[in-house]
Amino acid sequence: MSHALHANLSRFYFIYYFFVGAFVPYWGLYLQSEQFSAADIGILMSLFQISRIFAPNFWGWLADHTKQRVVWIKLTASLGLIGFIAVFWAHGFWALFFVMAALSLFTSSTLPLSESLVLAHLATTNGHYSRIRMWGSLGFIVAAVILGFLIDAFGIQSLLWFLLSVQVVLYLLTFKLPEAVVAPHSHDQFSMWQIIKQPAVIALLVGCSLMVTAHGVLYNFYSIYLAEHGYSKTMIGFLWAIGVICEIVVFMLMPKIMGRFTLKTILLISLALAVIRFSMIGLTPDHVYLLLLAQCLHAFTFGSFHAASVEVITQFFNGRHQAKGQAIYNSVAYGVGGAVGGLAGGFALQYLGGQYTFTLAAAFPLLGFVVIMMGLKLAQPFASKGMFSE
Repeated sequence: MSHALHANLSRFYFIYYFFVGAFVPYWGLYLQSEQFSAADIGILMSLFQISRIFAPNFWGWLADHTKQRVVWIKLTASLGLIGFIAVFWAHGFWALFFVMAALSLFTSSTLPLSESLVLAHLATTNGHYSRIRMWGSLGFIVAAVILGFLIDAFGIQSLLWFLLSVQVVLYLLTFKLPEAVVAPHSHDQFSMWQIIKQPAVIALLVGCSLMVTAHGVLYNFYSIYLAEHGYSKTMIGFLWAIGVICEIVVFMLMPKIMGRFTLKTILLISLALAVIRFSMIGLTPDHVYLLLLAQCLHAFTFGSFHAASVEVITQFFNGRHQAKGQAIYNSVAYGVGGAVGGLAGGFALQYLGGQYTFTLAAAFPLLGFVVIMMGLKLAQPFASKGMFSE
């Protein structure tokens, strides 16, 4: 992969996750400042996951049908920017409901389209996905830390202007993304349904969805949970950053990890560590060192799990099905799983409290462990050459 191509893709990932690093840790706190209950926040935050169930599939179909990805990335980024501007005038539950619903239709589709673009480039070059995705994690860290200081200094309203400026930069960077030529694949002659109905694909999607369900609780309510236990916004940002720093380390090590362990083994270890992580968050909220340890496990519960999942999805969906495959993965795992976690987490937080909510969240990766262990059988147990492996 050329230096210019690597730089353009990495820069886009950095800014996209810069937005995510500002939005995910602090948007729930903004909604709380608008006097919404935990259940209301769960509903509003889940709109982004719900839209991921169907919106990416529409854009993914367009990308594969037109053999163009960049044009649709530009469109979703521009509409996402326009949608976010409306947030400044949206107050009250229903006003924010409709604005966030419209915003989520576009922002939820930018990432799977970008993922398919990157994977298409990697299929014809010697680049490594983990080395590009690592820049996204770095963007998340920088944003989470900066926003913690800004909000402590200037108040939660500074979040809106920060997010708006990042959306503008993200849109401008879409003009630097080069289109990719999609390489043919042996599964091209299959229909999407023939691929999806395979037991191994079903097991992967269900297992991923269960893992993301637990993370849906984390993404929507972790900052609120910490604030209720007396942590400052700066400390909250630091805890988020620690998790993603460890995630970067794992992304850097993924070529070696995938060369030594099978993809199924990586998924199972990640799920087992997720059970430990969410149990620790629920049981020890007042012990900062244990929370730091739990955040370090994000390297595995997201980092290694996501990398292995993307590799497995790529084995099943490639060629003319690549963008649709990434869209389906995002729809089922992050759409259905995230929505269940966000909605259930909001009501659980309101009626059971934070400690019970996070402790119960550990049950989802435990179920995911069983599903992956029993159902995932791969023709290619190890990662393919080029995307992750050295």
